[in-house]
Amino acid sequence: MSRTAALLASSMRLPLPEARWLVIGAAVALAAWLALAPLGFLLWQSLFTPETATAPGEFTFDNYRTAYWSAETLRLLGNSAAFAAGSASLAFVVGTFFAWINERTDTPFKSAFFALSLVPLIIPAILFTVSWILLASPKIGIVNVAVQALFATDFVVADIYSMGGMIFVDGLHQSPLAFLMMTAAFRSMDPSLEEAALMCGAAAWQIALRMTLKLAWPAAAGVFLILFLRAIESFEVPALLGLPVGIEVYTSSIYQAVQTYPSDIGLASSYAAALLVIASLCVYAQSRTAVAAEKFSTVTGKGFRPRTMRIGRWRYVTALAFALYLAIVVVLPFLVLLWCSLQRFYVAPSVAALKDLTFDAYRAVFAYPVFANAVWNSLVLSAASATIVALTTAVLAWIVVRTRLPGRWLIDDLAMLPLMFPGLVLGLAIMVCYLNIGIGVYGTLWIMLIAYVTRFMPYGMRYNSTSMLALHKELEESATMSGASWSMTFWRVVLPLLKPGLIACWLYVVIVSIRELSSSILLYSPGSEVVSIMIWEYWQNGQYVELSALGVMLIASLLGLVLLERFASRQFGVASPGV
Repeated sequence: MSRTAALLASSMRLPLPEARWLVIGAAVALAAWLALAPLGFLLWQSLFTPETATAPGEFTFDNYRTAYWSAETLRLLGNSAAFAAGSASLAFVVGTFFAWINERTDTPFKSAFFALSLVPLIIPAILFTVSWILLASPKIGIVNVAVQALFATDFVVADIYSMGGMIFVDGLHQSPLAFLMMTAAFRSMDPSLEEAALMCGAAAWQIALRMTLKLAWPAAAGVFLILFLRAIESFEVPALLGLPVGIEVYTSSIYQAVQTYPSDIGLASSYAAALLVIASLCVYAQSRTAVAAEKFSTVTGKGFRPRTMRIGRWRYVTALAFALYLAIVVVLPFLVLLWCSLQRFYVAPSVAALKDLTFDAYRAVFAYPVFANAVWNSLVLSAASATIVALTTAVLAWIVVRTRLPGRWLIDDLAMLPLMFPGLVLGLAIMVCYLNIGIGVYGTLWIMLIAYVTRFMPYGMRYNSTSMLALHKELEESATMSGASWSMTFWRVVLPLLKPGLIACWLYVVIVSIRELSSSILLYSPGSEVVSIMIWEYWQNGQYVELSALGVMLIASLLGLVLLERFASRQFGVASPGV
């Protein structure tokens, strides 16, 4: 009788779900939560008035009326559009010019120029902006001080605290990204039409304007949209250069609204909604240009070997232009930070100041109360976020590439959705989300970890999807035919084969996490500072020499990581999204 009861009980027991469905379900649920929950809470919060100690928030549309139907609306929109368009245009023109020189002419030392041009990509935006403040500030800028001393005048040559200064700094900082993307576009184009034009006697500049750029226009349009998106979400440049003189854009307005007392999170969320719409339009337009690019394909089954144009004596002019560009975007910013870090207090370079060189700023950084904790927090957050991103997106990439599940394209879209969140908007959305849920993560490292995983999930998806497409599924099928379970196949076959891409992905996320500021500025609290926040606090306190010392050490550390990431990417043939 007992045996019959046991058989009956076992027959009624529900079967346990397979391990693969648990893992897949967990990965998809995590991606959906990270991508959608902050967005929903952000839009919901935009419909409420600020909550105070004596009164709860009330439902209202006043935030949207203030944000989009006030005297400040057109000014804010105009400033944001002018800054983003100007910065993107400058970065595109400069980057495209040097990409064409690098790929289509016989300019000497091109390999060295290409390697050095990637260095600015690792310099955090706040350090690049501070370096140009030290170079072109009306009062303390080295350029202005030198000219005024040389000509005994009070004339200001360059004023970095202006719309033009903001466009100049952000455009220069983004130009290496434009250079990298346009180099890839030119490198993949069959140059036979350009060579034919050259044989017919056309000048190099005529070929570049009338043929090369026209053939590359879908890629060029996509690059410009990416640059525009990067500029519209920029926080450091508008905050450091615009706010002191009253030039506000959407990102700085969001920051100002949160920093007021009481924090006007509803108004900040309304501003953020505008940035989300703009970002979404940019991403959609960029995807449409990618579709249009098929009509301009020049690479077919016929092989080709690009040949550079001989530009005669102009090759030395282009080499000099390349050297001048690198001096402006690499050498000068780093040297001014290095010089400032060796002073007791900031002074313009001079022979007399050489006598006062000291390492006191470096000792002060190491003795700073939160330094050790900030470094530890940065290392923990970067390593943890990189590990979670790499493993989670490996599962998501397997679902998208290997399975035939209906609606799997939605998983890819979910993983890429955070690309539409500007960093500051993402930080605000996560802050609103976890303040309302109240699970105890706000004000801790956990909320910053959530922000980093969300922000960099699309990059992990790109790495792992590219690596997964390069793997044939026959090895997985062989393991399955041999009796291996899905979990064993994924752990013992798929992940080892993905290891090169996983390593490159891990290193990349570590790099961008360490230098991340915009999504951290609204989430940190005492005890959860990271290195980028420490730099921000140094700037607010006017501690320029300590800021410079920490910046020099950070740049040196990031350069080492970038070299390691590039080695991993090239060694194993994994495409890098660019730092």
